[in-house]
Amino acid sequence: MSPPGASPPPHPPGPARRLLERLVAGDPAGPSILGDLHEDFVRVARRRGGFAARWWYRREVVALALDRGAAASSSLLRRNGPVHDMLFRPGWMQDARVGLRRFRREPGFALLLVLVIGLGVGATTAVYSVLRPLLIAPLPFEHPERLVWVENDGDRASLSSVTSRTSNLRDFRASSRSFDGVTGYFAFFEQSSYALSGDGPPEELVGVGVADDFFDVLGVTPVLGRDFTPEEGAWNGPPAVMLTHRLFTHRFEADPDIVGRTITLNGRGWEVVGVLPPSFDFSSVFKPGVPVDILVPFAISDETDRWGNTLSIVGRLRDDASVESAQADLDALLSGIAEAQPDRWGLAARVSPLRDYVSGAFRPVLFLLAGAAGTVILLVCVNVANVLLARSPRRSREIAVRRALGATRGQVVRQQLVESVMLATAGGGVGVLIATLVSRGVARTSGVDIPLLSSVQVEGSALVIALMSALVTGVAVGILPALRAADGSESGTLRSGGRGSSHGKGTRGLLEGLVVAEVAIACVLLLAGGLFLRSFQQVLEVDLGFEPEGALAWTLNPGGAFESVTEEADFYREVSRQLSDLPGVESVGLIDALPLGKNRSWMVRADHQLPSDPPSEIFPHLADPGYRAAMRIPLVEGRDLAWTDTDETDPVVLLNESAAAALFPGENAVGRDVMLGSNAWRVVGVVADVRHVGPERPAGLQVYFPITQLWDYGTLDLVVRSDRAAAEVADAVSATLSGLDASMPTRQVTPLPASVDRIVSPRRFALRILSAFGVVALVLVALGIYGVLSHSVSERRKEIAIRMAVGATAESVRRSLVLRTAVLALAGLVIGLAVGLVGTRTVESLLFGVAPTDPLTLVGLTGLLLGVSLLSGTVPAVRASRTNSARVLKE
Repeated sequence: MSPPGASPPPHPPGPARRLLERLVAGDPAGPSILGDLHEDFVRVARRRGGFAARWWYRREVVALALDRGAAASSSLLRRNGPVHDMLFRPGWMQDARVGLRRFRREPGFALLLVLVIGLGVGATTAVYSVLRPLLIAPLPFEHPERLVWVENDGDRASLSSVTSRTSNLRDFRASSRSFDGVTGYFAFFEQSSYALSGDGPPEELVGVGVADDFFDVLGVTPVLGRDFTPEEGAWNGPPAVMLTHRLFTHRFEADPDIVGRTITLNGRGWEVVGVLPPSFDFSSVFKPGVPVDILVPFAISDETDRWGNTLSIVGRLRDDASVESAQADLDALLSGIAEAQPDRWGLAARVSPLRDYVSGAFRPVLFLLAGAAGTVILLVCVNVANVLLARSPRRSREIAVRRALGATRGQVVRQQLVESVMLATAGGGVGVLIATLVSRGVARTSGVDIPLLSSVQVEGSALVIALMSALVTGVAVGILPALRAADGSESGTLRSGGRGSSHGKGTRGLLEGLVVAEVAIACVLLLAGGLFLRSFQQVLEVDLGFEPEGALAWTLNPGGAFESVTEEADFYREVSRQLSDLPGVESVGLIDALPLGKNRSWMVRADHQLPSDPPSEIFPHLADPGYRAAMRIPLVEGRDLAWTDTDETDPVVLLNESAAAALFPGENAVGRDVMLGSNAWRVVGVVADVRHVGPERPAGLQVYFPITQLWDYGTLDLVVRSDRAAAEVADAVSATLSGLDASMPTRQVTPLPASVDRIVSPRRFALRILSAFGVVALVLVALGIYGVLSHSVSERRKEIAIRMAVGATAESVRRSLVLRTAVLALAGLVIGLAVGLVGTRTVESLLFGVAPTDPLTLVGLTGLLLGVSLLSGTVPAVRASRTNSARVLKE
């Protein structure tokens, strides 16, 4: 590691550098190439940051490798004359010109196939672009493969259960042999905020406390200024702040002179010591959905150790260490500490690659999306192959003439493949355009709790995927029609003069088999989408325990310093009183952390439990007397909190129903005490359960402390419920708050339903993609059935005319074709449901409130697919029933 405060020298990525050394080995110009590329790398790193420079270096090496590979291949082919002649002989260009002439004759047909292929390629490329930053591309840090996440071994739903004490971090640094560095950040940074004042309107900022070596361990270099110093990272050290690049450009207009200046945060001066590079986005990696503005030093000291589990720890492994050896190392270290300090608590460490921490929770749903994209491209292949095969009789005379003039079967097949690859290549271009638009939309999506979404883009590897998808699609859709076109029936075609060329029974059966396959593939895709839709509905229908509609929320961060709990409580009481008097305001409440966002946990005991009994983990809430009414949380028994509950009266709390049942099973909790440490808090009421962590998690044990008796919060969340328009209420509340404290930011208001939207955003994100794929699948099925039946009707005009001439009615003709469509659709449904029910077992863990065999989903899916299939088959059937038998028989 570099010394504190100094920027580590940039290094090109190791694998790319070694590949480059191999490429230029033996080349007299090799040393110059190596040196020039390294100098350019350093310049790019200084200008755009290390992460961007490493990607630039990789692209340069890959480009050089491709150039040299192409040159070597050309040389080899020239030495191997027959292979060179086969690949570059004039026949290929002739085939391409023939294909272009054909597409000009049938532009609508060609455009339709290009668009269909474009949908498949676009879906594949877009999903790959979303997967790449999460599962494939390296994290935006120096040698990210050596970074690990070190967490406590508790339930991941409770942040306190997976964070660590600062004393653990100090011991890891001092005694572990597996790490080059161990650092951490204050995991509960959302519990407070920073009010930026001066040089513009007050602004609420989200800041994260990090250890002074945080950026050094990650390998992140400030684009301006310097890193934190150990002095700044000490308890009560000089106030220093690092700006994210977003705040640097948004608030300070990218003025480089901001470094070294002092800004006012929470009424105190802080020196800006640096600006982070644009490639470093703390929230995107560590806390998706929470935009972070500043980073400040967090002391790893005895003082912060007394706060309990507060740290999220990141380590950088030594070159010779692995995750397993680091785990064994920390296990031995913690065992020794436990033996030497039997009273020390919180001794646990679970080591995993940082990549797994960032993307692990989303891996199943991402794999599901990848499978859905693969299904779409498969459906596209089947659909296009079906259309090409159905139209093959139209070209039978052309092919027969070519064979009669001496063309070999291989040349005929090649002609067909060249045309399908040309269509697929054009479709690939459309697909790249679709993927680019989708990726830009995804990257700009805000409020979605999925890591690294802002990094989604169609870059080099995505273009390779698009190209490969297009080529594979071109060959896949062309090979079957090509073989059927050159099946040796040319003499019969020429004898008939090309009239009446039609599919035989075998080809017709193949076409219908492909229709069955299309329905089956679409059924699998729609089943997954339907189950996700039902799960999403179930999540939205969960009783949260409060009513988000009609409520607005602010985060209050008063600029003034309070001398006592009483003084601060008086301020918030005045806030509540003045806001309650505003026209249209029904209720006003305050709490330290609203549901579905921040969470922390404490340990309590019931009054009947002994100190030696294991404590119960609860979610603590610090609320004012108006909070319960503002959130419309029912009071089950007892009384509410009151402003008369002060530091001069007995401490009181409210329990939720789960806490009352767990701490006082079979008894009335009101009037009993809960013990927080050695302090007793009298239970004065019981309220309904609130889903604090998320709608898919149980409520857990919750205890409400009055803010008038317990001061353990940095900022408070304000809830205002009103029946007036949100904009009117927001303006009135902001004006009132500014009147109470002019330095307090008041403009950042959040509708409470937005909290629900944010918590379900990953599920909604996946649902939207699956829904889009489902619509594409339905369209392709409709096109496939319509195309096959239309061509079947065209070919069978004479047969239909004869049937109608001998007595068949229009109704019977129409019914027979619709019935045939229903049979094909039902066959596809049976196959698709059988495959889908097996496949959805693998994603059962992603469902909520529904089983893979959900009857409503299965019935709806069957009805939808049957309806679309019959509708697609009805149009050709009606056309067939209107056949003028006399005129057709005279032709």
